[in-house]
Amino acid sequence: MRYCINCCIHLLPNDLHRQCFRCRGPDHNNQKCPVCRGENKIPLYTDSKQMKWLAVLEVRTDHCESWNGFFCLRKGKLCSLMFGLIIMTLVMVSYILTGAKHGLLLIPSPFHYGAFASNPSLMDNESLSDMKDYYQPSKMNISYVKDYPSIKLIIDTITSKIEFITRQRPDLEELRKQEPHMFSVIPNKFLPNSKNPCWYEEYRGNTTTDPYATNSYALYSKRFRIIFDYLRKVFWNHLYHYKDKHYRLRCLPHFYIIGQPKCGTTDLYDRLRLHPDVRFSAIKEPHWWTRKRFGIIRLRDGFHDRYPVEDYLDLFDLAAHQIQGVLQGDAGKERGQRNNIIIGEASASTMWDNNAWIFFYDNSTEGEPPFLIQDFIHAFQPNAKLIVMLRDPVERLYSDYLYFASANKSAEDFHEKVAESLQLFEGCVLDFSLRACVYNNTLNNAMPVRLQVGLYVVYLLDWLTVFNKDQILVLRLEDHASNMRYTMHMVFQFLDLGPLSEKQEALITKSPASNTRRPEDRSLGPMLPTTKAILRDFYRPFNTKLAQVLFDDAFLWKRT
Repeated sequence: MRYCINCCIHLLPNDLHRQCFRCRGPDHNNQKCPVCRGENKIPLYTDSKQMKWLAVLEVRTDHCESWNGFFCLRKGKLCSLMFGLIIMTLVMVSYILTGAKHGLLLIPSPFHYGAFASNPSLMDNESLSDMKDYYQPSKMNISYVKDYPSIKLIIDTITSKIEFITRQRPDLEELRKQEPHMFSVIPNKFLPNSKNPCWYEEYRGNTTTDPYATNSYALYSKRFRIIFDYLRKVFWNHLYHYKDKHYRLRCLPHFYIIGQPKCGTTDLYDRLRLHPDVRFSAIKEPHWWTRKRFGIIRLRDGFHDRYPVEDYLDLFDLAAHQIQGVLQGDAGKERGQRNNIIIGEASASTMWDNNAWIFFYDNSTEGEPPFLIQDFIHAFQPNAKLIVMLRDPVERLYSDYLYFASANKSAEDFHEKVAESLQLFEGCVLDFSLRACVYNNTLNNAMPVRLQVGLYVVYLLDWLTVFNKDQILVLRLEDHASNMRYTMHMVFQFLDLGPLSEKQEALITKSPASNTRRPEDRSLGPMLPTTKAILRDFYRPFNTKLAQVLFDDAFLWKRT
């Protein structure tokens, strides 16, 4: 066994040791180098006996120590050292995580946020982690307390800060400045002989032009490419030709199912689309008004290119083709007959999701959005009809958790997430208005469960500042489940739809319910009784106000 006297690196047999910069330089000569020829070396003696039966350890005669001696550690010792460091790191991480969960850490938890992100200069490439930096940590530490009295104090604080203040409605000119392209595409008047809002738009392409080549829905979603492939094939046949020009019929929805998530909107959609006079967009939930027009596919993934209004209008081309068939048929036969086909759109985010406003509109109202979705819808469609399906907000939240949580779902985990979300919401209302908290993107994404979606009355009051009360139909899922025929008749009457035959009505009302709870979620059982009591207390003042606005005590949800 040999060692280099210059760097103490273990040498293998026949190793020329070329890596040592002390042994081999640019002008090195093996014959002239005293190190390579074996000079200035002494054998190692132990107890006055030369250790010739082993190897000779080559040492430097000047006995100088070099920093390179650090590398003399054997590989085994170095691996042991690294393994020890890894074990220590894992122990520390385990301590930190356990301490944060049980409130044992001596440092404040970073989950309790105070001030809001009021900087509108956040750009598309910034992630949620960047957004959270705009929150200022509070001195309070979040603890996952499970006892009812402790959380009740938090709820009492939130209740004391609740104020239902009417928002200031923006004028039309302000809306035009924010979305000039949208106002240049959608006219302010529609065809008089159509119940659904439609208009003719000049088409400047030719037979070889693909009208859907740049449609973002077709580009980003494989599921809808089949639909657009069909539309391409029939597109030219549905153009209206007049004076050497080509026109396509454009349409907006006549009614919107605007909310709420996990409240039966899918079931209502599936039944309504069976009515012979009702058509829907090619995609059930386009989420254009709330997300896609801002370039949001999934907020956690950041921003993409914004979907223009033309992409949204393309989703109604299938229905527009059928309406055009009625209009052209009537023109040659009975000019006085009116088209009665109506189009619906069923994005369950429309009522409540205004999370993107802070990135596109100036924050001039102390954390409250200056413009909401309903402002723009009303600007184009002041006569639009809106349908809202609600359910007990306590049960809605648990259903929402079971549907969207990906792993480790349990009643206990739900309880802890509710406790954390309540403390985050409390930290917000201590410094900001209720509306500012409800519409704040960063807070809503920080909360483990979507408490804010169940604050129905906050959203409804903001919609009522724009639309008349008789334009909004509010239903309860509990009533829909117990007497489906009655609720569907209410919807038909609200939309002024024609009568149905017994066979058609039976098909609509007796088909199985859609989008019910998955079997694996049912096996988890109900939420903890303590969790239910906590959420009952939290939602009670909001339900009370909702019942007052709608003049219906059923929205107190006392019996559920």
